[in-house]
This record gives sequence, C-alpha cells and structure tokens, in this order.
Amino acid sequence: MSREVDLLVRVQDALVDRPGVIPAATVLSHFGEHALGWFALAGAGAAVDSGRRRQWLALGASAFTSHAASVVIKRIVRRTRPHDERIRVGVGTPSRLSFPSSHATSTTAALVSLADLSGSKLPLVGVPVMMLSRMVLGVHYPTDTLAGAVLGATTAKVITAIERKSA
Repeated sequence: MSREVDLLVRVQDALVDRPGVIPAATVLSHFGEHALGWFALAGAGAAVDSGRRRQWLALGASAFTSHAASVVIKRIVRRTRPHDERIRVGVGTPSRLSFPSSHATSTTAALVSLADLSGSKLPLVGVPVMMLSRMVLGVHYPTDTLAGAVLGATTAKVITAIERKSA
C-alpha cells in the first residue's frame, strides 16, 4: 500500500497545482457521482436517436449495472480511502470505501458502450481522464481506478452482447 500512496502523492505533486486541473476534476466528480451524468447522456441519446434507442438504453444499463456492482464490491472489500498526511483530498465522498472506484467503473462502462455505439474509439480517451481525476482529488488509489475500469469495461461488453442478442 505504501507504493500506491507514494504514486498517488507523485500524481498529485505533478498535477494538482496546474491551472484548471482541480476545477476540471471536480466537474468530473459531480458528473460521475452515482453515474448520474451517464444516465442523463443515455436518456438524451435514447430520446433524440430513436434508430439506436436500444443501444443508448444499453449504455445506461451498463453504467447502472457497473455502478451497482462497484458499490457491492466496496462493501465486501471494505478498503478505506487514502488517508496519508501527504495526500490532498479535494472533494467529499458518499462513503469511506474506495475499492473499486465507482466513478472509474461507470465512466468506463458508459464510454466503452459509447465507443461501440458510435463506432469510434475517441470516447475511450475519457477513461484515463476520469481515473486520473479521482487520484488528483485524492479519493482513490491507482488500483481502485484500475479495478473500476476493468469492471466497467467488462460490464459494458456483457450488456452490449446481451443487447445485440435480443435485437
């Protein structure tokens, strides 16, 4: 764990004081809270893109399912959030549990689904951005965000496969 703390401190030292980093990370934090931003995106997509409504709803289902899974896993693993004196915490959290990062989980699920839906890999750029934002804000260890991304990607692939089979 001390290596992860050291890595987290290095990430913060490199990024926290750069202009715009904390405000951007805070916006991402609010957007990703309880996957609400992803639900809004899925709902808007389903409302305006009737030809791909099922895929947009699958995106929302991926975000929801992955977020729910991350919450259950947090309660099983019970890893506490970073608490080293060198770590600057930049945002409040709904719980003291950190593994896996629910923000990284639902964001990855939504963006993997969006990449599939759009046929473009460009949405995937947002995955490491959200992962890094959670570390910049001092609320997750690197492995929290990595595990969240793996869980989110897996969930998105499973839900997309289910949606395609039922189409």
